[in-house]
Amino acid sequence: MKRIFLTFLCLTMVAVLGNTPVAFAKDTMTVMLDWFINPDHGPLYVALEKGFFNQRGLDVKFVVPSNPNDPPKLVAAKKADIAVSYQPQHQLHVSQGLPLVRFATLVATPLNALVVLADSKIQDIADLKGKTVGYSIGGFETVLLNVMLGRRGLSLDDIKLVNVNFSLSPSLFTGTTDAVIGAYRNFELNQMDIEKRPGRAFFVEEHGVPFYDELILVAHRDVASEPKFRKFVDALEQGVQFLVNHPKQSWDLFIRGRGDLVNEINRRAWRDTLPRFALRPGALDRARYQRFAMFIKEQGLIKNIPPLETYAIELP
Repeated sequence: MKRIFLTFLCLTMVAVLGNTPVAFAKDTMTVMLDWFINPDHGPLYVALEKGFFNQRGLDVKFVVPSNPNDPPKLVAAKKADIAVSYQPQHQLHVSQGLPLVRFATLVATPLNALVVLADSKIQDIADLKGKTVGYSIGGFETVLLNVMLGRRGLSLDDIKLVNVNFSLSPSLFTGTTDAVIGAYRNFELNQMDIEKRPGRAFFVEEHGVPFYDELILVAHRDVASEPKFRKFVDALEQGVQFLVNHPKQSWDLFIRGRGDLVNEINRRAWRDTLPRFALRPGALDRARYQRFAMFIKEQGLIKNIPPLETYAIELP
């Protein structure tokens, strides 16, 4: 009789618990953005708003940095889990000793461009001789410019370089510069068009610069193999696919509760960035990364090329 009672009790408990949701602790992940929220981050916010992270047991929090130079450093110090970064800067960070590894790609094409006013007499890069070119950040941008000039038999010595901080298109409008490097084709060109001063772009990858990923996700090398990072990539890929399939609905998700994002430049940038998102964010083109590493070494930005697996991985 006692055995029958215990059996009945166990079956009752199984029946009750079987209909009761069991709460499991979620993995909290802090993601440092590279800059203020903008359409470049579209797949991340679509994945968040659609619950794709939550479905995989992830509690993801996006943080806008007070200083855009900080995110990779915070991840290197294990004060954040993920940083949105840039492939060129990532390879420089690694060469400086930061223990970071790329594990996913967000924007899979260059966005950087050399831009002039559409009505400018500069029709070819060779026309920049003796002209003034503005830039925001030295180092990689000036390397890009030098390579582009070199294809036309020029060098940085043939132009006047001016640091305009982040006033790229305004410097063109005022005539302070004849051209600017570091302009993003999905933002500055739209901004100029809205201001009724349209621009024209020379795309870096069409003028001697190897293809590279503009925006990537990096983690600390010691923890990138933890299961939560694979879950994050899977949720991101689901977000990208939803965005591509439903761009209008995805825009509505992106701006939900973020009224400051609703403006014409973001609408246009959303449209122009969509085809540039990595459809397989976790995939790694090893040859492409090695080719770009060789390029920046040849340009003197790094002294040595570390083994690929120490700075870029594809999670299993």
